[in-house]
Formats: sequence, structure tokens, C-alpha cells
Amino acid sequence: MSDRVTTPTTSGLLRVAVPNKGALSQAASEMLRESGYRQRSDSKELTLVDVDNGVEFFYLRPRDIALYVGEGTLDVGITGRDLLLDSGAKADEVLELGFGRSRFHFAGPAGRYSDLSQLAGARIATSYVGVVRSFLEERGIEASVTRLDGAVETSIQLGVADVIADVVETGSTLRQAGLETFGEVILESGAVLITRSSAVPPGFEVFRRRLEGVLVARSYVMMDYDIESAHVARACALTPGIESPTVSPLQREGWVAVRAMVPRDGAHRLMDELYEVGARGILLTDIHACRL
Repeated sequence: MSDRVTTPTTSGLLRVAVPNKGALSQAASEMLRESGYRQRSDSKELTLVDVDNGVEFFYLRPRDIALYVGEGTLDVGITGRDLLLDSGAKADEVLELGFGRSRFHFAGPAGRYSDLSQLAGARIATSYVGVVRSFLEERGIEASVTRLDGAVETSIQLGVADVIADVVETGSTLRQAGLETFGEVILESGAVLITRSSAVPPGFEVFRRRLEGVLVARSYVMMDYDIESAHVARACALTPGIESPTVSPLQREGWVAVRAMVPRDGAHRLMDELYEVGARGILLTDIHACRL
């Protein structure tokens, strides 16, 4: 591990590992800010203490985070599911965070491979040896797996490997290298919150609830509308809310105001449906945070 973590001097704080670079870094810090936590303003800062919220953040290499959490040096971490599984650390995924999604595939020269059975005896290059070996072992496939950091696509051209296993987004990089994916997906990955196996550190539940609140706020919007009392049952069937919509009488006789949380996806179609059943003054408002 290249980042050095010293024993925190501030006692009683939840110690949280955050990616210091890469695809997960910015999104993780944005989510923490939305959760009400301070975040560093200088990428050179290695730690940040948020005394008001009882948290100390450590900015580390994403690949190292699961190891620090698993050995108990730090309490909680944000990392990729792929990095967690590849590390072999004694840490557990406790919450999917909704960003950094990716898929892992095998890829080889175009037209040469079509089935996983063809991997038997092959040389496979990957940055995720633990993930790939576990995948192969579960299927009884014996192959040679070599760790390579960085761009693994060139390993086939250089004669180091027959096949690669890597993250595939659009596939354009593979096509440029004359490669194509084959077989089933190795792993669906994404950013996750992790803790040490069988250990729930003090202060963790509050931290997790805050992140869960952001996830809900990103997925829902608040919808307000006015409607005649005679049609409120039909309207509320369209907007049942998380638990129940709020219905309040208006000064205009025979009318009520309704407020409910609704899924962000499809919200505009829902507005059209409400209008058809008689709702008026229909408003959508973003939710910045919540607790359910």
C-alpha cells in the first residue's frame, strides 16, 4: 500500500476512507458534501477532520481502502465492489452508492473466442486477479492469470496474454485494439460503502442514514398539486408517496392541496396523468436531503 495511514490523534471520530483519485473520487466527495460533511478543497490534503459531524476523512488510493478497513485501521470506506472483492480483505459491502457503475468482461482477438470453455489453458491478463481467479474457479476453468496495471489491451499484441479481463464501458478502446468481448459478464461493479466484517463502529448508523438520504433525494422529487375533493382518491392512487400523501384543505371550497414524494423517473408523465384527472397547479421540487 502506497498511502501511509497513521493512528488518528482525534479520538471518538468515525474514521472514513475516501478515494483520493480516479473515477470514484469526485463522485464520492460530492455525495459526502450532499450528506452534510465537509470535504477537502485541495487535492493534496490527505486527511480532513469534521468535528461538528464526528467524522475524520482519509483520502487514499481506491485499491488500498478495503485493506485498511478490513484490518481495522479505519472504520468505514467508499470504494468499488471490484476492488473490494479483488482485495480479499475482511470487509463487507453494506450499501450500494449509485455511481461508478461498470461491467467486467473477457475480451480477445475479434473472431477467435466465443465461449468461456475456450479459456481453458489460456493466458489471461487483468488488473483484477482475485476477481478473475474466483470467477474461473467457480466454473472449474483452469487458466493462467497475470496481474498487469494500466492498459491491459496491449498485452495480447505484445504476446504477454491470449485474453484480457477488464472494465468495458463503450467498447471503443477494445475495438481500436482489434478485440471483442465474449462470454458472460464477470462482475457488475459500482461504488459501495464498506465496513469491517462483523463490526459496526460507533457513529456508523448516522453516517449510513445520511448517505441513504442522499440516494433517496436523488431518486425522488416532491410533487404538489391542487385538486377537487371528489377526485382526490384517483389522484392519490397515482401519487401514494413513500408512506402516504399529505392532503390539506384549501380556502377554495371543495378543493384540497396534495403533497407527495414521487420517483424522479417518469415524473413528467405523472404530471400529465394528474392533469387528466383534474389536478391543477402541479409543481415539482428537488429534494436535497431526507431521512426515511
